Amino acid sequence: MGLAFAAMWSSAFTSARVIVEYAPPLTALALRFLISGLIGVAIAMALGQSARLSRTQWIGVLIFGVCQNALYLGLNFIAMQTVEASLAAIIASTMPLLVAVAGWLIFGTRVRPLGVAGLIAGCIGVSLIMGARLQGGTDLFGILLCVIGVISLTVATLAVMGASSGGNVLMIVGLQMLVGSAVLWGPALALESWEVTWTWQLIVAFVYTTLVPGLVATLVWFLLVGRIGAVKASTFHFLNPFLGVATAAVLLGETLGLTDVLGVIIIAGGILAVQLSKQPAAP
Repeated sequence: MGLAFAAMWSSAFTSARVIVEYAPPLTALALRFLISGLIGVAIAMALGQSARLSRTQWIGVLIFGVCQNALYLGLNFIAMQTVEASLAAIIASTMPLLVAVAGWLIFGTRVRPLGVAGLIAGCIGVSLIMGARLQGGTDLFGILLCVIGVISLTVATLAVMGASSGGNVLMIVGLQMLVGSAVLWGPALALESWEVTWTWQLIVAFVYTTLVPGLVATLVWFLLVGRIGAVKASTFHFLNPFLGVATAAVLLGETLGLTDVLGVIIIAGGILAVQLSKQPAAP
């Protein structure tokens, strides 16, 4: 489940890059969440799951829907009009590092030496990649949107435990997508015009994004967190820099420099160190 989630999550940046090349980003994303959400709720109802959620679950659904679906993905879709999919994936993959920092600063969570080393390594890796990309003329505003997006994803991740406890997982997945769709339709209709270049690439990318990263990956993540806990589940995020960059390179032909490769390796190592430092000590 962890490997499947990492592969699906990482591939979303490549398919999103294709979508925004042919369609307005916020409109496409709002439509994607509407379809994914309705499918998820319909299947959940067919399985006998109820929309009667606890107060904690509803709060989790709203925070997850707004922070991950509307803010994180909305900002990333806009950014990927000018930012390469590989860079967007690298920035988003730093989420476990930000979760560790938030736990330390906000909740006073003790960070072990291995975790501190991982955070330092993550910062070094990000600095290497950002420095090289900015010198290469990458859009600074697009990078800023990705950074704000990953901060929103961090907030969503901190809320996922409350949303995933108590059953009705598929119903929760569908509802949080509908929340994201509802939030996105306002700015989509106000800021974008319906200008779509219909190609087979757009259709394949939209269908894939709607069903696989959108619905299946989110469901797998919720189930994984419920099965092994958020700390152990988050360990699989160390694969995301590799898989995100590799997918973009293979399918989109995005070029990677030596600095990019080195930075990705350092970031992945830092993420793994941070997550391993959270594991309970052996008795």
